[in-house]
Amino acid sequence: MSRYLAPALVASVDDLVIYRVENGQPVATDAPRGFSERFIHSEVYKAYQGVQAVVHSHSLEVVPFSISTTPLQACFHMAGFLGTAVPIWDAASVYKDHPDDNQDMLVKNVKLASALARSLGDGAQGMPKHPVALMRGHGFVATSNSLEMVIFNSVYTAQNARVQRQALSLGTDVQVFTEREAHDTGTTTGQGAVKPWPLWVAEVSKSSLYQNLM
Repeated sequence: MSRYLAPALVASVDDLVIYRVENGQPVATDAPRGFSERFIHSEVYKAYQGVQAVVHSHSLEVVPFSISTTPLQACFHMAGFLGTAVPIWDAASVYKDHPDDNQDMLVKNVKLASALARSLGDGAQGMPKHPVALMRGHGFVATSNSLEMVIFNSVYTAQNARVQRQALSLGTDVQVFTEREAHDTGTTTGQGAVKPWPLWVAEVSKSSLYQNLM
């Protein structure tokens, strides 16, 4: 993972830190400072053997659904993987048993990250039941069995949130997907990350913000 640095600024191997999945600690004893929330990644990998990529996002499109009684639901055909309701993990569910802990909403230890990972639910073939879980007042975590698909899930989670919020702002009932529609659209589009992926790579490659010295 990136060292303690805005991830978009990662440019060389010196900007990366290798961690142990079993405890989220760096392999190298002289590793530079890393992200405090790295435990999100290690605990998801521990809980679901089929997961090969994890994204943690603070998307402002998604956060409102983590603090609202309106659930984030698939209503956009590229986001059928969200299903009929995305689970919301609340750090307070852990704080209540550890009232003396710092309650800064950050997932900075194994006990918080383990509880977050469990909120994804058990699915088939070592994968979580839900590929995405919201984090109250914080953001979301997305998972998949490949780097391409976890980016796909992350991008379209935010886009679905934007579409749903815009529809809600019209002041009418929003027609979200049925369970069958969410399943079938998720299955179809889940085979299609090969289409947008080259575009996303090209956008990054052509942006002066990003450098790749690896």
